Amino acid sequence: MNEQWLVGIDLGGTTIKMAFINYYGEIVEKWEIPTDKTGKTITIDIAKAIDTKLEQMGLTKAKLGGIGMGAPGPVNLEKGLIYETPNLGWENFPLRDHIELETGLPAVIDNDANIAALGEMWKGAGDGAKDLICVTLGTGVGGGLISNGEVIHGINGAGGEIGHITVVPEGGALCGCGKTGCIETIASATGIVRIAKEKLQSSDEESILRKNLDLSSKDVFDAVEQGDALAEEVIDYVTFQLGLVLANISNGLNPEKIVIGGGVSKAGDLLISKVDHYFKRFAFPRVAQAASISVATLGNDAGVIGGAWLVKTKLLNN
Repeated sequence: MNEQWLVGIDLGGTTIKMAFINYYGEIVEKWEIPTDKTGKTITIDIAKAIDTKLEQMGLTKAKLGGIGMGAPGPVNLEKGLIYETPNLGWENFPLRDHIELETGLPAVIDNDANIAALGEMWKGAGDGAKDLICVTLGTGVGGGLISNGEVIHGINGAGGEIGHITVVPEGGALCGCGKTGCIETIASATGIVRIAKEKLQSSDEESILRKNLDLSSKDVFDAVEQGDALAEEVIDYVTFQLGLVLANISNGLNPEKIVIGGGVSKAGDLLISKVDHYFKRFAFPRVAQAASISVATLGNDAGVIGGAWLVKTKLLNN
């Protein structure tokens, strides 16, 4: 039994979430620090934060077995390289080398959506399922695909880009990735608001959403609960498209679990039951039988727990 702790780090646009996690995947201590948006001092900030926390706890670095870290954008797992994270000005950035140099600890790096998927697989809604699809519906749509317990990375780190599956082949909305008609333009919080606003503009249908000048995706779901027909049409369209995407990925992967996380997943049963309805309609019957769809349970902790799983399996190898 290994008494060392695992360090999980989830690098976000505004904050860096950090945690010391024991061998069973339980969080011993968690905290966050602000992200240096220039990208220049991130690894130094992380090293200092680890040192400070150990000092506060009266412990030495010998207590730590290694660092597992998630970062936005495509990643080369073998080399610990971030191909590109435009927000931080990183291109072919050797993140693992920098982290190891600054902290003196072995490190393993993966994409942030991938480590969230690993977290849910290990300690969350994935419940140990080795074949799993994790999709995060937030400002954008992220995803992680796990087959036989391993994240699918693909040849140049872009495996599992669920958000950029095209659902509107002609005349779709422009996505941040440069393509049009991606599921991200529909099933993200931003997408839901966009579709609702378009519907409000193009019809005279009565809707409680008309009173709301600063519309959020939560407002649209709340309106459905109150029997608002226009909001119902919006959510029906969104869940139809998401159910279709998940069915098509599942026909290729045959997963046991599909886990939906991110801010939009707070809609809970309303979202899940509708997505499940369309999923069953579009998935190969045997695939549909095997898969259950549920809401992610770890919230913001998914990434750090997934990072710890990487240390446990990739660095300590047991």
